[in-house]
Amino acid sequence: MHEMLSRAITRTSAVVREVRDDQLGLPTPCADYDVRALLGHMSRAAATFDALARKEEAPAKDSDHTAFESRAAGMLAAWSNPEAFEGSSPDMGLPMTVVFHMGLSDVVIHGWDLARSIGQDYEVDAETAETMAAFADRMAPQGRQMGIFGEEVAVSDDASAFERALALSGRDPAWKP
Repeated sequence: MHEMLSRAITRTSAVVREVRDDQLGLPTPCADYDVRALLGHMSRAAATFDALARKEEAPAKDSDHTAFESRAAGMLAAWSNPEAFEGSSPDMGLPMTVVFHMGLSDVVIHGWDLARSIGQDYEVDAETAETMAAFADRMAPQGRQMGIFGEEVAVSDDASAFERALALSGRDPAWKP
């Protein structure tokens, strides 16, 4: 699982590095976020999932839209420890394997959001796509109740696993700015 997170962070970091200052105000598939706010959310989430893996208190919230890569590196390092997957999260009361998948999903789904917003492709390997689809299928009802996922978007029967994961999270895989 750590290797999958490493690939996701590498892929998403490459997209983050492509964002130009003149793109920070562009819309994203997340209706509440423009590119700057999405980057801030991604940065905050990486720091939070780093702290959760270390079984530490989540850091103070900030919206530093420039800190994703360094915080994602910390997240990756924290999840490299096998003990990170043991037990339940004190903050969330969820098994740590679920918390890991939430963090992975945040990196991958928001990586796609960001790529779409700035006109780039975001390819996901088959293992990650299947993992995202299975996780989204299992967590979508609770995600919607918590306001984390939007309503499911209909996709064709031949949609890829990643397109199904996006649709389950409330995203239209065909979204364009």
